[in-house]
Amino acid sequence: MAIWQKPISLEALNAGNKGTAVGHLGIEFIEIGDDYLRARVPVDERTIQPYGLLHGGVSVVLAETLGSTGAHFSSPEGHRAVGLDINANHLRSPKSGWVTATARPVHRGKSTQVWQIDLVNEEGDLTCVSRLTMAMLLPR
Repeated sequence: MAIWQKPISLEALNAGNKGTAVGHLGIEFIEIGDDYLRARVPVDERTIQPYGLLHGGVSVVLAETLGSTGAHFSSPEGHRAVGLDINANHLRSPKSGWVTATARPVHRGKSTQVWQIDLVNEEGDLTCVSRLTMAMLLPR
């Protein structure tokens, strides 16, 4: 059963990122499942650090983008989701291609949500694992 409580589509998600940090980094939403979101980021001149590796901060931007989007769309209309805490463990350093992330909820409560985000390279190897805690703000 789908967890989404607000209308959600790839077209709307990608259109909403134009002119934002997410858009500038080339992050694209690519799949919406019943209980997960998937997006990818290119490893290119916009996203690498001086050693030619994907910048760890870009991995965190991708993770937070997915988790916060998931929290927003899986909460009732009028509720807002804001980030409380994020951590990331960088396991591999991609040098090219695409990194794809999948976000799934670990906990969806009334006041907080926790999301697990796993990032993989084109070979399917984990590059980063992240966990995001969101505060859920009730309508005023």
